Amino acid sequence: MLRGLSRRAVSSVLAVSAALLLPALVPTSPAAARTTASTASTTSVRSTAPTASVASAASTAACPAAGPVSQHFHSGHNGVDVANGVGTPIYAVSDGEVTISGYEPGYGQWIRIQQPDGRISEYGHMSRRDVFAGDRVVAGQQIALMGSEGNSTGPHLHLRIWGDSSASYGVDPEVYLAERGVVLPCTPGTGPRPKPLVYPSESGRVVSARSADGRLEVFAAGNDGIHHAWQREVNGDWSPWESLGGPADAELTLAPNADGRLELFALNGTTFQHRWQLSPSGGWSHWEGFGEGGRDTAAGVNADGRIEVYASGPVGLFHRYQLAPNGGWSGWESTGGGPADSRVEMGKAPDGRLEVFALNGTTFQHRYQTAPSGGWSAWGPFGEGGHDLTVDHNADGRLEVFASGPVGVFHRYQTGPSGWSGWERTGGPADAQLTSERTPDGRVEVFAMNGTTAMHSWQTAVNAPYSDWAPFGSGGT
Repeated sequence: MLRGLSRRAVSSVLAVSAALLLPALVPTSPAAARTTASTASTTSVRSTAPTASVASAASTAACPAAGPVSQHFHSGHNGVDVANGVGTPIYAVSDGEVTISGYEPGYGQWIRIQQPDGRISEYGHMSRRDVFAGDRVVAGQQIALMGSEGNSTGPHLHLRIWGDSSASYGVDPEVYLAERGVVLPCTPGTGPRPKPLVYPSESGRVVSARSADGRLEVFAAGNDGIHHAWQREVNGDWSPWESLGGPADAELTLAPNADGRLELFALNGTTFQHRWQLSPSGGWSHWEGFGEGGRDTAAGVNADGRIEVYASGPVGLFHRYQLAPNGGWSGWESTGGGPADSRVEMGKAPDGRLEVFALNGTTFQHRYQTAPSGGWSAWGPFGEGGHDLTVDHNADGRLEVFASGPVGVFHRYQTGPSGWSGWERTGGPADAQLTSERTPDGRVEVFAMNGTTAMHSWQTAVNAPYSDWAPFGSGGT
């Protein structure tokens, strides 16, 4: 500590220094992506230098809660305590993904968030939690209410900042926040807080999403229509499967309305239908017509909350979109082409723009919104043809795309806000069906299955390269 300065004074100096230095610390956009496929190695290799999106995310911070600091960080206290009344709102100090949301006897209700900068923010002794494991949050989003649960002498927030993704050492939260322009005690913003990004769920014959109350819902397509099961409570047991009817042998996709109601879309070769929850986490409507038949479909949520749906068929891709959040729909509109009878997946860029990827046996193309909730680019080349694809996002928001073909699985990833890597060969099963998901600490894990084997590969750290492929089971369909 600087001689003669209090902790608050040091924090103020750090805050001013951060404001002056920040523009020089943000790197420029990376060079344009390569356009040729890379076949040099079966293990991905990438630079560890931060991209512009990572640096921007790392600089984001928000006031965690109103109230005085009742205990500072020291050798016997791995965090900072902010005292106030029971029910005082608690806010995420950074963007990130919730990895733990639960109860521990000594800690009470607590939340852990993996941040894009590799650090972890942790919040304890709450009276209520508003986010669940797997949720993505933004700095300034309310995540809980203050309480006095566990080993506590009075209502307060215990805030920890772990210095790495394995939580092996702590850093002083007051210094961490001051470096990002937030000095404790602080006043949370009074304006509307930014909403977290809503990422598209993967489409396919089996799809799942979380209801507004945190319970998972699963839908599976068969030759007799659609079947449905759901968790009876958060992290709890499951209902029996129920038959819903609907299109046989359909491709499915799910998306949440702005008010939290899930909406299911089902497409086969002759018809397109949809159904939706009548209230958040509630019962479901009957099936209604949504269009004619096609090959595949994907859905995502615009930055303004409107659902947008893509579908492929023999003459390319078409799309429909809600005219207002929770509202009615446009008619089907041509997208100006795209690969015929393609597999379709949707992703979301770190700034909230939707991006669509379409793959058939001869070509791979993509298009993207030119602004959040805005118009779309023309279709552009993204690679050669293949068998299947999956799209996911890193903890820092950058998209990852995997595609399978006759010689295994390849992938590309965003190197920054507008650039892409070239294709990198990863090995893996040939002509495999692909799916991906994020682990609780924010790492992407990819699963690949063909008729003889099932394998998986995972990021070795947050925003990092991938492991070698490892066996995950026998083959299937």
